[in-house]
Amino acid sequence: MTKYSQTVEDGIDGMREMARGNFNLSWMDSNPEGWGQEVTRSQDGLRLENIEKGHYAKVPEFGSSHGSMAPRGCYVPDETPGLDQYTLNEMSEVWSENAAALYDEAVVRQWNSVTDIPWDKLEKLPDDIEKSVCQMCTGLTEVEFVAGDMPAQWLHRINHDFHEVKLFLATQIMDEARHLDVFRKRALANGGGLLSASPANQDLLGAILTAGDYTTASALMHIFGEGFVLTLFRQGEFLAPTEVEKTIFRMCMQDEARHVAYGVKHLQYLLERHPEREEEIHKVLDLGEQAIFSLTIEPQTSEPRAILAGGGMDNIELGLARMAFIYQKQVKEYINRLKVAGLDRLPRITIPLEIPDLGLAA
Repeated sequence: MTKYSQTVEDGIDGMREMARGNFNLSWMDSNPEGWGQEVTRSQDGLRLENIEKGHYAKVPEFGSSHGSMAPRGCYVPDETPGLDQYTLNEMSEVWSENAAALYDEAVVRQWNSVTDIPWDKLEKLPDDIEKSVCQMCTGLTEVEFVAGDMPAQWLHRINHDFHEVKLFLATQIMDEARHLDVFRKRALANGGGLLSASPANQDLLGAILTAGDYTTASALMHIFGEGFVLTLFRQGEFLAPTEVEKTIFRMCMQDEARHVAYGVKHLQYLLERHPEREEEIHKVLDLGEQAIFSLTIEPQTSEPRAILAGGGMDNIELGLARMAFIYQKQVKEYINRLKVAGLDRLPRITIPLEIPDLGLAA
């Protein structure tokens, strides 16, 4: 007779007892406080906010100390092993009051680069325009990878009790994969190709991935990187030569808006509970501002955008004036987002509020 391990033998004995009608069934009454949940659906379906009521809405300031993957609100037997995986166990380290709503919006508004972009409307463009589109897409492909890497880097460290945040960050990873995909496709789809990587990009992207804590990484990515990109996408009519690019900017913009909204509300939540961290955040912003300004004026970034904004090399003056306008909006919206988060950045900003007068008219 085959000899199994004691674990297997015990399991077989348990199955024999079940076959004889001897059930345990203790699990049926293991969570009386959480049983009998009543749910009212929203008009558009069943949302997280509909189910996270009563017993299940209790999000602890500190995540469960048992360290297992047991879902919030269930009964956790004493013998459940901890996994020692979670280092982000304080709610303020990751929480944002809008995380659940942003998750629901994200899953409803998913799109794909295969069929939702009107690729059939691509048309042959002047050489300077096509090269500028491809260079811009090269840079955006570069940054979108990191915008997915950052949440992936922290996701497994977040306590399971904060599942709303984990769910939202999972959608962000998918969003950024789709953005990388769509910008790479555009660069390769119209007779062009990828052009030059951006050395200045590396300062900001590297700081995001090597940040010592989650909030620092979030501030650099959600408020800086994605905030500046969001403003850029909103000015897509200046930069998009065809309906293809306009659609790409519009679809990506709705995703980036969610990511920025999470970052702003997370920083607000943290500062309300840990105001002593304000100076630390300001120092992080000092670093981010220098990196984002260096990136903005780098030729690989500024020149293709100016060519597109002006409609070609022959109208570069108009393009530069329009890019100066976009930069001013980027900085203004950045300051306003920090104000919403509870941080007065204006007196301490380390970069110009607007590009110095170039003697050009938009």
